[in-house]
Amino acid sequence: MKNYTITVNGNVYDVTVEEGTSAGAPVAAKAPAAPKAAPKAAPAAAPKASGAGSVKIEAGAAGKVFKVEANVGQAVKAGDPVVVLEAMKMEIPVVAPQDGTVASIDVAVGDAVEAGALLATMN
Repeated sequence: MKNYTITVNGNVYDVTVEEGTSAGAPVAAKAPAAPKAAPKAAPAAAPKASGAGSVKIEAGAAGKVFKVEANVGQAVKAGDPVVVLEAMKMEIPVVAPQDGTVASIDVAVGDAVEAGALLATMN
């Protein structure tokens, strides 16, 4: 079994995929009944200041940084996009988990990131 985190229209789903044992075996996927809120991200135009804030905004999935939606010093509300990732030709917004101010943007457009990678911080 493999576990994946998938974001669809801003909703994050934890998915478990069971691998088949033979070439024609079906693959089953289970998603939770209720989506959990995805952290939001905002564009960044200021220089990186790694780990400047106390609230971390991390990638929910591996991908490439498509767009930075917030800038350092910008006030954001919970759910506002901070960074947009691209994975498998889908744009995945990473949103602010709470109201606050963006303290650092730790990635640049075009950067490849792994799931759980620090994208930004906020206070």
